[in-house]
Amino acid sequence: MSRIAKAPVPLPQGVTATVAEGAITVKGAKGSLTLSLVPGVSVAHADKLLRVQYSDPDKARMHAGSIRAHLANMVHGVSKGYEKRLELVGVGFRAQVQGKTLNLTLGFSHPVNFSIPEGITIETPSQTEIVIKGIDVQKVGQVAAEIRDIRPPEPYKGKGVRYGGEQISLKEGKKK
Repeated sequence: MSRIAKAPVPLPQGVTATVAEGAITVKGAKGSLTLSLVPGVSVAHADKLLRVQYSDPDKARMHAGSIRAHLANMVHGVSKGYEKRLELVGVGFRAQVQGKTLNLTLGFSHPVNFSIPEGITIETPSQTEIVIKGIDVQKVGQVAAEIRDIRPPEPYKGKGVRYGGEQISLKEGKKK
């Protein structure tokens, strides 16, 4: 058995798990998430712990560690939530949330409107910061990647949309 799959997932106070045929649902203060299970893999729920088990060591074993990691991410998401920060670096680069749309001014000839998906909240504490929050770690990371892909940091001056704290290695410019 995988070393990751052997470790149980503890359920904190206020988080409940419901194991059904082929799926598990985790509910907490921030919402609920459902994970469908691979055939041959099951989840046992006892004493505020979730344990991943598998029946076929050849086919289902490779999925056990991933399912345990997904369960741990779900438990963390419904109890505390996830957050990604983006920074806008460049003269005149701005972000503003209006309703369910993120308006970006990124040096193009037109403003870019990014529609905010369901289950995600986006805040702009300042004009050059974007905070993406949600309970699903995959969805939060995907939205952050999509916003970054609109204008990724360029390698000469570093202008563009960066993850919070991301270091860009700048190339040396032309020599005369």
